[in-house]
Parts: sequence; structure tokens; C-alpha cells
Amino acid sequence: MTRVAPKGGGMSDRWVVVGAGTMGLGIAYVAAGAGHDVDLVEVDQTRGQVAAVRLGELWDRAVGRGRLTAEQADANRSRVTMRATLDEVSAGPDVVVEAVPERADLKRRVLREAETLGPVLLASNTSSISIAELAEGLNRPEAFLGLHFFNPVWAMALLEVVVGPATTSQSVDAAVALAGRLGKDPVVVRDMPGFATSRLGVTLGLEAIRMVADEVAEPADIDKAMVLGYRHPIGPLELTDLVGLDVRLDIARTLEAAYGQRFAPPPLLVEMVAAGHLGKKSGQGFYRWQNGVKA
Repeated sequence: MTRVAPKGGGMSDRWVVVGAGTMGLGIAYVAAGAGHDVDLVEVDQTRGQVAAVRLGELWDRAVGRGRLTAEQADANRSRVTMRATLDEVSAGPDVVVEAVPERADLKRRVLREAETLGPVLLASNTSSISIAELAEGLNRPEAFLGLHFFNPVWAMALLEVVVGPATTSQSVDAAVALAGRLGKDPVVVRDMPGFATSRLGVTLGLEAIRMVADEVAEPADIDKAMVLGYRHPIGPLELTDLVGLDVRLDIARTLEAAYGQRFAPPPLLVEMVAAGHLGKKSGQGFYRWQNGVKA
């Protein structure tokens, strides 16, 4: 067990976030900021160390920008505990959120293990996989749903609450109330592959990638057209870099299996992922990134 910072702060509702990648650490950051104690579980030691450092940087930046006092940042730090496995987590958390890579078999395995902790609410941060599919093998599917956060979690107000076929209205109400406590604005959607946001967002992203392959325009000009012409806060290619090209590829393949050829990933996307050009996290995607900043 490694704490992100020395112990401190008071008691609160207890969260467990499984997976300390971009989304998992963002969820942990926001939950701690809302006063919740968080166990952040990451089996990869290196990734766990990177997440702890990144969380510290986020709190330091918030203090530097005047969004938190040093005392508030320290209190938030004290609420997050890094864990190497779910075996280290005490039973009976209020909320468990799974945020591991977008692979159904991996997510199902993690969710079944997490359910043994007996959480009040069990959730997946999946952006495209059916909640009914992920619920297979769960003993309490009525307490399971999707909580689809958006990147960066601390800046994006939207939280997509995805209702599975077995999810009870009580669980949905609890998720909507949870969104309010986190300062998020929820939308409730039915369980369909891609839900609402990924289905629309990936459509735009894949077409933008095809336009790059067809040499319609440079990535920066395609993005600029959507920002200025349609008032999108960020262009589809830069957003793909932020999400991760590998994540976009996984989502596209999930949607292709559900809806057919219209969601087939462009060859350029497949080639870039195979070459290790994953976007911001690798330093190269449709843009070059240096120290987390677009070059």
C-alpha cells in the first residue's frame, strides 16, 4: 500500500477506482475533491507510480492557479490511497468504478472481482461496450450501470449514466445524485453500443481521419474548421490524440461489430496504432506532444 500523500482529512463516502490510467486517475481526482476517500487500484507498478506523480501535479497546479488552497489540496491528497490489488481494499465501499482498458473480457473479470467487495453501486467507465454484456456473471446486476466520464475528468461537466436491462431505478437515482455531488451534469441513456456520446463522437473522429488519409486538408485545418465553423471546443483529431488512438480504435471495432461497416476503423488509424503513435500519451499522433503540451 502506498499513499499519495501522508494521512489526513476526515471520513467520507468510500470510493474504489480500478485502473489508474488517464480516466481512472481523473475519476479519483474528482472524487477526492468532492470529499470522498478513494482507493485507486493499479496492478502495474510503474503505471501506479506515474498516476501518483500525476495526481500530485494536478493538485499543485490547482493551487498555483488559485483554484484550491494549499490546505484543500493537502486534504484531497490525503483521501487517495494507491493499491496494488483489489485484495488490499476493505469490503463495503459505497461506489466502485472500473476504468481499465476497453476490452470486454478484461472488464468483466475486474467487475466480477470488484463485486465481491459488496459495493452499493458498481459501475463501468466504458465508453462503448454494452452494459448488459459486462453484467454477465454478476450476482447483483441491478446495482450495476455505466458511469461514462469524459477526458479530462476534472474539466468536463458531462457524466453519461448508462442504464442496463437489469439496472434498478434506485441505482439510477443514486448515480444521478452521485453526479451532482461530483459537480457533474448527468444524461441518462439506454444501453446501446456506443451509447449517445461515443456513437456520435467516434463517427466524427473516424470521418476526420479518413479526410486526413484522403489529403483533404491538414489535421490542424480540419480541426480549425470544426472549432470555428461549428463551435466545437476542440477539433476531432486533437480530441482523438487526447483520448488515445488505441482507445478510439477499440471503440470503433466495438461499434463496427454492433452496427456494421459504417464504423469500420480507417486503415490510417490502424497503421498509426500499430506504429505506436497513440496521441498525447505517446508524444505523437495527429500532432506532436511535448511534456503533455501540443507542439
